[in-house]
Amino acid sequence: MVLADTGVQAERSSALDREEEKVFVASQWRLMWWRFAKHKAAFFAGVVIILLYLVSFGAEFVASSDPSAGLVEHAYMPPQSIRWFDDGRFSPHVNGVVSARDSFTLKMTHEVDPDVKVPISFFIRGYEYEFLGIFKSDRHLFGIEGDESRPAPFIMGTDKLGRDLYSRIIYGTRISMSIGLVGVVVSLALGIVLGGLSGFYGGVTDTIIQRIIEILRSVPTIPLWIALAAAVPGDWSTLRIYFAITIIISLLAWTELGRVVRGRFLSLREEEFVTAARLAGASDIRIILRHMVPAFTSHVIAAATLAIPFMIISETALSFLGLGLRPPAISWGVLLKAAQNVQAVAVYPWLMLPAMPVVIAVLSFNFMGDGLRDAADPYG
Repeated sequence: MVLADTGVQAERSSALDREEEKVFVASQWRLMWWRFAKHKAAFFAGVVIILLYLVSFGAEFVASSDPSAGLVEHAYMPPQSIRWFDDGRFSPHVNGVVSARDSFTLKMTHEVDPDVKVPISFFIRGYEYEFLGIFKSDRHLFGIEGDESRPAPFIMGTDKLGRDLYSRIIYGTRISMSIGLVGVVVSLALGIVLGGLSGFYGGVTDTIIQRIIEILRSVPTIPLWIALAAAVPGDWSTLRIYFAITIIISLLAWTELGRVVRGRFLSLREEEFVTAARLAGASDIRIILRHMVPAFTSHVIAAATLAIPFMIISETALSFLGLGLRPPAISWGVLLKAAQNVQAVAVYPWLMLPAMPVVIAVLSFNFMGDGLRDAADPYG
Protein backbone atom coordinates (compact mmCIF):
# COMPACT_ATOMS: atom_id res chain seq x y z
CA MET A 1 0.00 0.00 0.00
CA VAL A 2 2.83 2.36 0.92
CA LEU A 3 4.59 1.53 -2.35
CA ALA A 4 1.41 2.30 -4.30
CA ASP A 5 1.02 5.71 -2.60
CA THR A 6 4.66 6.47 -3.23
CA GLY A 7 4.23 5.62 -6.92
CA VAL A 8 1.18 7.89 -7.23
CA GLN A 9 3.02 10.76 -5.57
CA ALA A 10 6.02 10.26 -7.83
CA GLU A 11 3.77 10.29 -10.89
CA ARG A 12 2.07 13.50 -9.73
CA SER A 13 5.43 15.11 -9.03
CA SER A 14 6.65 14.13 -12.48
CA ALA A 15 3.54 15.63 -14.10
CA LEU A 16 4.04 18.90 -12.16
CA ASP A 17 7.68 19.00 -13.24
CA ARG A 18 6.63 18.60 -16.85
CA GLU A 19 4.10 21.44 -16.53
CA GLU A 20 6.70 23.70 -14.94
CA GLU A 21 9.18 22.83 -17.67
CA LYS A 22 6.62 23.80 -20.34
CA VAL A 23 6.21 27.18 -18.65
CA PHE A 24 9.96 27.75 -18.36
CA VAL A 25 10.67 27.04 -22.04
CA ALA A 26 7.54 28.71 -23.47
CA SER A 27 7.89 31.92 -25.47
CA GLN A 28 6.40 35.18 -24.23
CA TRP A 29 3.63 35.00 -26.84
CA ARG A 30 2.64 31.51 -25.70
CA LEU A 31 2.60 32.65 -22.08
CA MET A 32 0.42 35.58 -23.10
CA TRP A 33 -1.99 33.27 -24.89
CA TRP A 34 -2.27 30.90 -21.90
CA ARG A 35 -3.00 33.76 -19.55
CA PHE A 36 -5.43 35.46 -21.93
CA ALA A 37 -7.33 32.19 -22.48
CA LYS A 38 -7.89 31.94 -18.71
CA HIS A 39 -9.58 35.36 -18.71
CA LYS A 40 -13.09 34.18 -19.63
CA ALA A 41 -14.64 37.61 -20.14
CA ALA A 42 -11.75 38.77 -22.34
CA PHE A 43 -11.78 35.53 -24.34
CA PHE A 44 -15.54 35.77 -24.96
CA ALA A 45 -15.15 39.45 -25.90
CA GLY A 46 -12.46 38.45 -28.40
CA VAL A 47 -14.87 35.98 -30.01
CA VAL A 48 -17.53 38.73 -30.27
CA ILE A 49 -15.04 41.08 -31.93
CA ILE A 50 -14.03 38.41 -34.44
CA LEU A 51 -17.71 37.87 -35.27
CA LEU A 52 -18.23 41.62 -35.75
CA TYR A 53 -15.32 41.80 -38.19
CA LEU A 54 -16.58 38.71 -40.03
CA VAL A 55 -19.97 40.40 -40.37
CA SER A 56 -18.35 43.59 -41.68
CA PHE A 57 -16.25 41.53 -44.11
CA GLY A 58 -19.31 39.76 -45.53
CA ALA A 59 -21.87 42.53 -45.04
CA GLU A 60 -23.41 42.04 -48.49
CA PHE A 61 -24.10 38.38 -47.75
CA VAL A 62 -25.35 38.89 -44.17
CA ALA A 63 -27.59 41.81 -45.10
CA SER A 64 -31.02 40.68 -46.26
CA SER A 65 -31.87 43.61 -48.54
CA ASP A 66 -30.34 46.58 -50.33
CA PRO A 67 -29.63 49.15 -47.58
CA SER A 68 -30.27 52.08 -49.94
CA ALA A 69 -33.56 50.78 -51.37
CA GLY A 70 -36.84 51.52 -49.68
CA LEU A 71 -40.55 51.92 -50.33
CA VAL A 72 -42.71 54.66 -48.87
CA GLU A 73 -45.42 52.17 -47.91
CA HIS A 74 -42.90 50.46 -45.61
CA ALA A 75 -41.93 53.70 -43.81
CA TYR A 76 -41.50 53.40 -40.06
CA MET A 77 -42.57 49.77 -39.96
CA PRO A 78 -41.96 48.36 -36.45
CA PRO A 79 -39.67 45.32 -35.99
CA GLN A 80 -41.19 41.99 -36.91
CA SER A 81 -40.72 39.00 -34.65
CA ILE A 82 -39.41 35.82 -36.26
CA ARG A 83 -41.47 32.78 -35.29
CA TRP A 84 -39.39 29.65 -35.58
CA PHE A 85 -42.07 26.96 -35.26
CA ASP A 86 -45.47 26.39 -36.80
CA ASP A 87 -47.73 23.61 -35.51
CA GLY A 88 -44.81 21.94 -33.77
CA ARG A 89 -42.49 21.83 -36.78
CA PHE A 90 -39.52 24.02 -37.60
CA SER A 91 -40.82 26.66 -39.98
CA PRO A 92 -39.33 30.15 -39.54
CA HIS A 93 -41.75 32.86 -40.62
CA VAL A 94 -43.09 36.31 -39.83
CA ASN A 95 -46.68 37.41 -39.72
CA GLY A 96 -48.02 39.51 -42.54
CA VAL A 97 -48.46 43.25 -42.15
CA VAL A 98 -51.30 45.37 -43.53
CA SER A 99 -50.06 48.87 -44.36
CA ALA A 100 -52.34 51.85 -44.93
CA ARG A 101 -52.13 55.63 -44.79
CA ASP A 102 -54.01 57.30 -41.96
CA SER A 103 -56.54 59.69 -43.48
CA PHE A 104 -56.17 62.16 -40.60
CA THR A 105 -52.41 62.24 -39.92
CA LEU A 106 -51.38 61.07 -43.45
CA LYS A 107 -48.81 58.77 -41.83
CA MET A 108 -48.36 55.13 -42.71
CA THR A 109 -49.87 52.71 -40.22
CA HIS A 110 -48.92 49.03 -39.96
CA GLU A 111 -51.07 46.34 -38.40
CA VAL A 112 -49.98 42.72 -37.93
CA ASP A 113 -52.16 40.13 -39.64
CA PRO A 114 -51.77 36.90 -37.59
CA ASP A 115 -53.56 34.86 -40.26
CA VAL A 116 -50.87 35.54 -42.88
CA LYS A 117 -47.57 33.70 -42.46
CA VAL A 118 -44.64 34.78 -44.62
CA PRO A 119 -41.98 32.02 -44.73
CA ILE A 120 -38.30 32.89 -44.32
CA SER A 121 -35.74 31.08 -46.48
CA PHE A 122 -32.00 30.79 -45.99
CA PHE A 123 -29.21 31.20 -48.57
CA ILE A 124 -31.65 32.68 -51.05
CA ARG A 125 -31.12 34.77 -54.14
CA GLY A 126 -31.74 38.51 -53.80
CA TYR A 127 -30.31 41.77 -55.03
CA GLU A 128 -27.00 41.48 -56.87
CA TYR A 129 -23.83 42.86 -55.31
CA GLU A 130 -20.11 42.85 -55.99
CA PHE A 131 -18.36 41.07 -53.13
CA LEU A 132 -15.25 43.08 -52.13
CA GLY A 133 -15.01 44.28 -55.71
CA ILE A 134 -13.87 40.81 -56.83
CA PHE A 135 -16.89 38.89 -58.08
CA LYS A 136 -20.63 39.32 -58.38
CA SER A 137 -23.17 37.34 -56.39
CA ASP A 138 -26.80 37.48 -55.35
CA ARG A 139 -26.75 35.04 -52.41
CA HIS A 140 -27.92 36.22 -49.00
CA LEU A 141 -28.05 34.61 -45.59
CA PHE A 142 -31.83 34.83 -45.29
CA GLY A 143 -34.83 36.59 -46.74
CA ILE A 144 -38.26 36.15 -48.28
CA GLU A 145 -38.00 34.26 -51.51
CA GLY A 146 -40.16 35.16 -54.50
CA ASP A 147 -41.23 38.62 -53.33
CA GLU A 148 -39.45 41.33 -55.29
CA SER A 149 -41.24 44.18 -53.51
CA ARG A 150 -40.26 42.91 -50.09
CA PRO A 151 -37.11 40.77 -50.16
CA ALA A 152 -36.61 40.50 -46.40
CA PRO A 153 -38.43 40.51 -43.07
CA PHE A 154 -37.93 43.78 -41.22
CA ILE A 155 -36.60 42.24 -38.01
CA MET A 156 -35.34 45.66 -36.78
CA GLY A 157 -37.98 47.79 -38.44
CA THR A 158 -37.54 50.45 -41.11
CA ASP A 159 -36.64 54.13 -41.23
CA LYS A 160 -38.61 57.07 -42.63
CA LEU A 161 -37.83 56.03 -46.22
CA GLY A 162 -38.86 52.41 -45.68
CA ARG A 163 -35.28 51.08 -45.72
CA ASP A 164 -34.48 47.92 -43.78
CA LEU A 165 -32.74 49.01 -40.56
CA TYR A 166 -31.14 45.60 -40.00
CA SER A 167 -29.36 45.68 -43.36
CA ARG A 168 -28.25 49.26 -42.77
CA ILE A 169 -26.79 48.35 -39.37
CA ILE A 170 -24.90 45.45 -40.98
CA TYR A 171 -23.44 47.76 -43.62
CA GLY A 172 -22.66 50.35 -40.95
CA THR A 173 -20.61 47.74 -39.09
CA ARG A 174 -18.07 47.75 -41.92
CA ILE A 175 -17.33 51.48 -41.71
CA SER A 176 -17.56 51.87 -37.93
CA MET A 177 -15.37 48.85 -37.17
CA SER A 178 -12.82 49.56 -39.91
CA ILE A 179 -12.41 53.20 -38.88
CA GLY A 180 -11.10 51.94 -35.53
CA LEU A 181 -8.49 49.73 -37.18
CA VAL A 182 -7.33 52.36 -39.67
CA GLY A 183 -7.21 54.98 -36.93
CA VAL A 184 -5.18 52.71 -34.65
CA VAL A 185 -2.63 52.12 -37.42
CA VAL A 186 -2.13 55.89 -37.76
CA SER A 187 -2.03 56.32 -33.97
CA LEU A 188 0.48 53.49 -33.61
CA ALA A 189 2.75 55.07 -36.19
CA LEU A 190 2.62 58.49 -34.49
CA GLY A 191 2.79 57.09 -30.96
CA ILE A 192 5.71 54.73 -31.55
CA VAL A 193 7.76 57.18 -33.64
CA LEU A 194 7.23 60.32 -31.55
CA GLY A 195 7.04 58.52 -28.20
CA GLY A 196 10.13 56.48 -29.10
CA LEU A 197 12.13 59.57 -30.09
CA SER A 198 11.05 61.30 -26.91
CA GLY A 199 12.08 58.44 -24.63
CA PHE A 200 15.22 57.34 -26.48
CA TYR A 201 16.94 60.70 -26.98
CA GLY A 202 15.48 62.76 -24.13
CA GLY A 203 16.68 66.32 -23.70
CA VAL A 204 15.26 68.97 -26.03
CA THR A 205 13.54 66.36 -28.22
CA ASP A 206 11.70 64.94 -25.19
CA THR A 207 10.72 68.43 -23.99
CA ILE A 208 9.29 69.51 -27.36
CA ILE A 209 7.30 66.30 -27.95
CA GLN A 210 5.93 66.26 -24.38
CA ARG A 211 4.81 69.90 -24.66
CA ILE A 212 3.00 69.05 -27.92
CA ILE A 213 1.25 66.13 -26.19
CA GLU A 214 0.24 68.34 -23.24
CA ILE A 215 -1.16 71.01 -25.56
CA LEU A 216 -3.21 68.44 -27.50
CA ARG A 217 -4.50 66.86 -24.30
CA SER A 218 -5.39 70.21 -22.75
CA VAL A 219 -7.71 71.24 -25.60
CA PRO A 220 -11.35 70.09 -25.01
CA THR A 221 -12.04 67.17 -27.29
CA ILE A 222 -15.47 68.03 -28.68
CA PRO A 223 -14.68 71.66 -29.69
CA LEU A 224 -11.46 70.47 -31.34
CA TRP A 225 -13.41 67.78 -33.24
CA ILE A 226 -15.97 70.34 -34.33
CA ALA A 227 -13.31 72.75 -35.53
CA LEU A 228 -11.37 70.12 -37.47
CA ALA A 229 -14.46 68.43 -38.91
CA ALA A 230 -15.94 71.79 -39.95
CA ALA A 231 -12.80 72.41 -42.00
CA VAL A 232 -13.58 69.35 -44.15
CA PRO A 233 -15.18 70.58 -47.44
CA GLY A 234 -18.79 69.53 -47.82
CA ASP A 235 -18.37 68.54 -51.47
CA TRP A 236 -15.78 65.84 -50.72
CA SER A 237 -16.56 62.25 -51.65
CA THR A 238 -17.50 59.71 -49.00
CA LEU A 239 -14.08 58.04 -49.22
CA ARG A 240 -12.19 61.32 -48.71
CA ILE A 241 -14.38 62.26 -45.75
CA TYR A 242 -13.82 58.77 -44.30
CA PHE A 243 -10.04 59.17 -44.31
CA ALA A 244 -10.26 62.79 -43.14
CA ILE A 245 -12.35 61.81 -40.11
CA THR A 246 -9.98 58.91 -39.41
CA ILE A 247 -6.95 61.23 -39.40
CA ILE A 248 -8.77 63.78 -37.21
CA ILE A 249 -9.55 61.11 -34.61
CA SER A 250 -6.02 59.67 -34.80
CA LEU A 251 -4.46 63.09 -34.13
CA LEU A 252 -6.08 63.00 -30.69
CA ALA A 253 -5.68 59.30 -29.92
CA TRP A 254 -1.89 58.97 -30.38
CA THR A 255 -0.97 61.06 -27.32
CA GLU A 256 -1.83 58.36 -24.76
CA LEU A 257 0.10 55.71 -26.67
CA GLY A 258 3.01 58.15 -27.14
CA ARG A 259 3.35 58.52 -23.39
CA VAL A 260 3.22 54.77 -22.85
CA VAL A 261 5.97 54.24 -25.44
CA ARG A 262 8.06 57.05 -23.96
CA GLY A 263 7.90 55.51 -20.49
CA ARG A 264 8.96 52.12 -21.80
CA PHE A 265 11.84 53.61 -23.78
CA LEU A 266 13.07 55.53 -20.74
CA SER A 267 13.31 52.28 -18.77
CA LEU A 268 14.67 50.13 -21.60
CA ARG A 269 17.42 52.46 -22.79
CA GLU A 270 19.35 51.81 -19.56
CA GLU A 271 19.06 48.03 -19.82
CA GLU A 272 22.17 45.91 -20.36
CA PHE A 273 21.09 44.50 -23.72
CA VAL A 274 20.75 48.06 -25.11
CA THR A 275 24.22 48.94 -23.80
CA ALA A 276 25.61 45.76 -25.34
CA ALA A 277 24.03 46.63 -28.70
CA ARG A 278 25.61 50.10 -28.57
CA LEU A 279 29.04 48.62 -27.75
CA ALA A 280 28.62 46.19 -30.66
CA GLY A 281 28.28 49.19 -32.99
CA ALA A 282 24.54 48.94 -33.72
CA SER A 283 22.90 52.09 -35.04
CA ASP A 284 20.14 53.87 -33.14
CA ILE A 285 17.52 52.74 -35.68
CA ARG A 286 18.59 49.10 -35.29
CA ILE A 287 18.61 49.34 -31.49
CA ILE A 288 15.09 50.81 -31.51
CA LEU A 289 13.51 48.49 -34.09
CA ARG A 290 15.43 45.28 -33.41
CA HIS A 291 15.89 45.37 -29.64
CA MET A 292 13.62 47.88 -27.89
CA VAL A 293 10.29 47.79 -29.76
CA PRO A 294 9.97 43.95 -29.64
CA ALA A 295 10.53 44.10 -25.88
CA PHE A 296 7.17 45.79 -25.31
CA THR A 297 5.17 44.79 -28.38
CA SER A 298 2.62 43.04 -26.17
CA HIS A 299 2.01 46.27 -24.23
CA VAL A 300 1.55 48.20 -27.48
CA ILE A 301 -1.03 45.65 -28.67
CA ALA A 302 -2.95 45.99 -25.39
CA ALA A 303 -2.85 49.81 -25.60
CA ALA A 304 -3.98 49.73 -29.25
CA THR A 305 -6.90 47.43 -28.39
CA LEU A 306 -8.06 49.87 -25.73
CA ALA A 307 -7.74 52.77 -28.21
CA ILE A 308 -10.09 51.26 -30.81
CA PRO A 309 -13.32 51.80 -28.78
CA PHE A 310 -12.37 55.47 -28.34
CA MET A 311 -12.18 55.83 -32.11
CA ILE A 312 -15.48 54.02 -32.68
CA ILE A 313 -17.24 56.30 -30.18
CA SER A 314 -15.53 59.36 -31.70
CA GLU A 315 -16.75 58.53 -35.22
CA THR A 316 -20.23 57.78 -33.90
CA ALA A 317 -20.37 61.07 -32.01
CA LEU A 318 -19.12 63.14 -34.95
CA SER A 319 -21.54 61.50 -37.39
CA PHE A 320 -24.39 61.82 -34.88
CA LEU A 321 -23.71 65.56 -34.65
CA GLY A 322 -23.58 65.84 -38.44
CA LEU A 323 -19.85 66.63 -38.46
CA GLY A 324 -18.54 63.25 -39.54
CA LEU A 325 -19.69 60.91 -42.26
CA ARG A 326 -22.79 61.94 -44.16
CA PRO A 327 -25.37 60.06 -46.23
CA PRO A 328 -25.16 58.15 -48.50
CA ALA A 329 -22.37 56.75 -46.28
CA ILE A 330 -23.72 54.27 -43.74
CA SER A 331 -22.22 54.04 -40.27
CA TRP A 332 -23.63 53.55 -36.80
CA GLY A 333 -23.32 57.29 -36.14
CA VAL A 334 -25.11 58.19 -39.38
CA LEU A 335 -27.95 55.82 -38.48
CA LEU A 336 -28.23 57.24 -34.96
CA LYS A 337 -28.62 60.72 -36.40
CA ALA A 338 -32.23 59.77 -37.20
CA ALA A 339 -32.76 59.42 -33.43
CA GLN A 340 -31.81 63.03 -32.60
CA ASN A 341 -35.46 64.00 -32.36
CA VAL A 342 -36.87 62.97 -28.99
CA GLN A 343 -40.39 62.86 -30.41
CA ALA A 344 -39.26 60.46 -33.16
CA VAL A 345 -37.62 58.19 -30.59
CA ALA A 346 -40.77 58.21 -28.46
CA VAL A 347 -42.94 57.20 -31.42
CA TYR A 348 -40.39 54.99 -33.23
CA PRO A 349 -38.10 53.58 -30.48
CA TRP A 350 -36.45 51.08 -32.85
CA LEU A 351 -34.51 53.99 -34.38
CA MET A 352 -32.23 53.65 -31.32
CA LEU A 353 -31.25 50.09 -32.27
CA PRO A 354 -27.99 51.22 -34.00
CA ALA A 355 -26.75 52.12 -30.51
CA MET A 356 -26.78 48.43 -29.58
CA PRO A 357 -23.80 47.35 -31.75
CA VAL A 358 -21.87 50.43 -30.54
CA VAL A 359 -22.32 49.32 -26.93
CA ILE A 360 -21.45 45.70 -27.76
CA ALA A 361 -18.31 46.65 -29.72
CA VAL A 362 -17.02 49.13 -27.13
CA LEU A 363 -17.60 46.76 -24.19
CA SER A 364 -15.99 43.87 -26.08
CA PHE A 365 -12.89 45.88 -26.94
CA ASN A 366 -12.59 47.11 -23.35
CA PHE A 367 -12.91 43.58 -21.91
CA MET A 368 -10.44 42.19 -24.43
CA GLY A 369 -8.06 45.10 -23.83
CA ASP A 370 -8.13 44.43 -20.08
CA GLY A 371 -7.37 40.76 -20.71
CA LEU A 372 -4.51 41.61 -23.08
CA ARG A 373 -3.11 44.13 -20.62
CA ASP A 374 -3.02 41.50 -17.88
CA ALA A 375 -1.61 38.89 -20.24
CA ALA A 376 1.08 41.30 -21.50
CA ASP A 377 2.94 40.65 -18.24
CA PRO A 378 2.73 36.85 -18.05
CA TYR A 379 5.34 36.68 -15.29
CA GLY A 380 3.38 39.05 -13.07
